Amino acid sequence: MRIADVQDDIDHELVSKEEIQSIINHAAAQASEDYRGKNPLVIAVLKGAVNTIAAFSQALSIPCQLDFMSLSSYGSGTKSSGTVTIRQDLSTDVRGRHILIVEDIIDSGHTLAWLVGELKRRGAASVEIFALLEKPARREVHVDVKYKGREIPDEFVVGFGLDYDERYRNLDSIAVLKPSVYQGEQA
Repeated sequence: MRIADVQDDIDHELVSKEEIQSIINHAAAQASEDYRGKNPLVIAVLKGAVNTIAAFSQALSIPCQLDFMSLSSYGSGTKSSGTVTIRQDLSTDVRGRHILIVEDIIDSGHTLAWLVGELKRRGAASVEIFALLEKPARREVHVDVKYKGREIPDEFVVGFGLDYDERYRNLDSIAVLKPSVYQGEQA
């Protein structure tokens, strides 16, 4: 797919590359202070949070360990099914560890609430969250977010790891996808 084709599907940019980096740098500086001497385990849920955890971990000034889970609650649609399935589990034992979940976006909150509960059930010493983006209009479950990024309106966004049907993750900013793309119409 050519870049021009990708751009043709975008309605408008919502969060610039520079703003994303600023949000991540601010959160990473705060987390570096909070986790100093604790060797946190920084976890991302694949695939969406890959770009965010890469930038976030590079902005940390403390040692940390990274791990990944693959969870599903969406399938190929635009709305959560509400049922969380583990596709790939962590390779690290979380017992006694200080966990920092790095999330790309919080929509309904169901998947993240499930993950926090699961990590606590497995014996994590603490579990905190950094969320690059939050959609308060779609929130159905309360989740405590210690490191907050930016709130966005209830629009379907892609880029910086966020996708629609496994496409658009490669954009370096967050953009609103034209509704005609995910409603099956021709753009």
